[in-house]
Amino acid sequence: MSRGRFAGLLAVICTAAVSLSACASGDDAVAQGGTFDFVSPGGQTEIFYDPPADRGTIGTVTGPDLMTEGKTTSLDDFEGQVVVLNVWGQWCGPCRGEADDLEQVYEETKDQGVSFLGINVRDNQQDKAQDFVIDNKVSYPSIYDPAMRTMIALGQNYPTSVIPTTIVLDREHRVAAVFLKELLVEDLKPVVERVAQES
Repeated sequence: MSRGRFAGLLAVICTAAVSLSACASGDDAVAQGGTFDFVSPGGQTEIFYDPPADRGTIGTVTGPDLMTEGKTTSLDDFEGQVVVLNVWGQWCGPCRGEADDLEQVYEETKDQGVSFLGINVRDNQQDKAQDFVIDNKVSYPSIYDPAMRTMIALGQNYPTSVIPTTIVLDREHRVAAVFLKELLVEDLKPVVERVAQES
């Protein structure tokens, strides 16, 4: 075989190997399935999905717990509860700005069957993300996902570049609302309470 043909064959084999390894699932892979198809008409930053029968479900969201080594945290841990997912990073200014608002809504709605679950992304130093949780007195759990694998589970066409993002899931874990911006208590609490009151 000529040197040129060998180099070409080697390039094809390497490309195939890289493609296959990129598709492989490691121990921390977290994304699968779901029927939710993200649509943001006119670039809106607050999107509501009603009626409930028309809502889509997100895929499997699970991964290493940010604060507890060896523990796995999953959306499935919150069966039958309204869940507020918050995608955040300690490097993100708006995430710092909304942390106390999210904690307040969590404290004021948890007795209504509402849980919060953070998804920490793009923080390659776990201790810095842990310091953020401690410093901001965040009492709800977060999945540690520096590689952003969970974002794939959030639905087709989901904007992975928008941080912070907050998603309100109803008791069947269908997407009721999406916020693509920093939130205040008055933005989030009425929506959470409305979804919690749905039959």
